[in-house]
Amino acid sequence: MNFDLSEEQQLFQSSVEQILSRELDAIRLRKIFDGENGHDEQLWRGLMELGLGGVLVSSEYGGLGVEFLNSALVAEIMGRYGAPGPFLGHTLAGYALALAGSEEQKQKWLPSLCDGTLIGTVAFCEQGNRWQPEDWTLEAGNSLLGAKKNVPYGALADILIVGLQGGQLGVVEKGASGLSVQSVDGVDRTRRFVHLNFEGVAYELLANDSQGAYRVRDAGLNLLAADAFGGAARCVEMSVEYAKEREQFGATIGHFQGLKHQLANMAQEVEPARGLYWYASHAFDQIEEEAPRMAALAKAHLTECYMDIARRTVEAHGGIGYTWECEVQIWVKRAMFDRAFLGAPSEHFSRAAAMADW
Repeated sequence: MNFDLSEEQQLFQSSVEQILSRELDAIRLRKIFDGENGHDEQLWRGLMELGLGGVLVSSEYGGLGVEFLNSALVAEIMGRYGAPGPFLGHTLAGYALALAGSEEQKQKWLPSLCDGTLIGTVAFCEQGNRWQPEDWTLEAGNSLLGAKKNVPYGALADILIVGLQGGQLGVVEKGASGLSVQSVDGVDRTRRFVHLNFEGVAYELLANDSQGAYRVRDAGLNLLAADAFGGAARCVEMSVEYAKEREQFGATIGHFQGLKHQLANMAQEVEPARGLYWYASHAFDQIEEEAPRMAALAKAHLTECYMDIARRTVEAHGGIGYTWECEVQIWVKRAMFDRAFLGAPSEHFSRAAAMADW
């Protein structure tokens, strides 16, 4: 039995990597990172031309209609390159509409989300870090009255998929009356977020699938796990490259035994975790009874691992690793986002234990 990626999956991932390696050098990444909104139209357009706007949407509506693992492979490369932009929220918004929207709602929004002319995102978090569908309190009344926190690219998005009480999902369009946006200067400037306030905001309910919110949440957990794996792998690569170049006492620091051991430990912690996000993504499509628990485990373990590897990458770079000028800080801050978004590792380890009847 072949446990590797198919040739088509390898080519697909390679295509994404080719675009990012060509379009996102260190200078351009830093420019977007330091920019006003953390978004680059040209880079976004290039990714949309590959079909990434609808990676989880059926071809009937202009999407790719591929299995979930393909979207996770994209997320890995995004994490590896520290790619800025609304890919995470956009992918989840399109998936939510494809999964739970009416035919009219799908026809209305999905084609434009798939080609990138509209940008989507998800608004799940509530006060007190309540990320999970069972904890949402925003009521699905005649209009929306309440708030959502930490909404990725909420100021840029044209379509908001809002988590509602009882695990329901609703759609709010940009510029809706009563919707106000509060800017947040977040740590990870490759993925900007805002707080939203709803004061009698009109919305449309997505009512075709009672489990839609949970599936969208699990999809998000898997995408974060894949992003974390890619970012952690890049941290190891940066540390090894720096060890080969930086000299002290007349020798490159890679010759020093203490650093050799640290780099070897980092590499052996990251690479075996690849199979965890692969399996969680496979289970998402193919093994329904295992999918929620594996998504929780993959997110918890890989984002925790990423945070630890990022810290040790700073150490491997010595004094310069702590500075704004050093590119390592971009991946450290991305690790912080991956760890916190959709719930901390401790929360998902607890969920996984409960699902296993521990």
